[in-house]
Amino acid sequence: MAKKELTPIDHNFLESVAEILTQARKNAKTAVNLSMVYAYFEIGRMIVEEEQHGANRAAYGTQLLKELSAYLTEKYGKGFSVGNLKNIRQFYKVYANDQIGETVFSQFKNLPAVSTGRKFFLSWSHYLKLMRITNIDERHFYEIEAVKNDWSLNELKRQYNTSLYERLALSTDKEKIYYDRKVKLPDENPTIGIVLCKDKNNAVVEMTLPEDNAQIFASKYETVLPSKESLQKLLQEQMSDADGGEGE
Repeated sequence: MAKKELTPIDHNFLESVAEILTQARKNAKTAVNLSMVYAYFEIGRMIVEEEQHGANRAAYGTQLLKELSAYLTEKYGKGFSVGNLKNIRQFYKVYANDQIGETVFSQFKNLPAVSTGRKFFLSWSHYLKLMRITNIDERHFYEIEAVKNDWSLNELKRQYNTSLYERLALSTDKEKIYYDRKVKLPDENPTIGIVLCKDKNNAVVEMTLPEDNAQIFASKYETVLPSKESLQKLLQEQMSDADGGEGE
């Protein structure tokens, strides 16, 4: 009796099973990362509260972090250096009184909340980056966008370094950014000035400056505009560097 031919296995079936496992592993990793974020918030709270008990708070705080670091490292291994514990403490200080509208995160309504009612939605690495943003509105903007768009840490850094927050805020005036390339007449001199940006970033600078730019320089963004004298001094220094020190 001839053997019946076996029906080929549908490759879509194999991919569907694999996708379930992939998503499950991703969810498990996300759950672990989120658990650590919540744990670090509570550890940061405990450190801050314990530091208040010392007569000399500064000295006591230093000794506290050293001893806690040694204890946790012996018990759990790497990840609890004094530097990391300082980050954990700072994380608590930044987010202890911070609230963010949860309506934009309705899909995470079942997440737990810390004692202040705050919920966290991203990995510890994300929050290490976010907590260094001093502008609260800007910090919330990047947190919301990172959650909504499932940004990796590298993507968050890229969007921040290209000043997405500022660019969107200024989007209604975007024509002004390209004045030299789009509007300036051929017989007009190139624009002279200083572009103040968050960090030196050639991609952003090239897009916002005239072609073959040699007269506009990028400097780190400051939340308080420098005085006219400070700007003049900076411009002179940058022009001197560009000319190789000639004219000094």
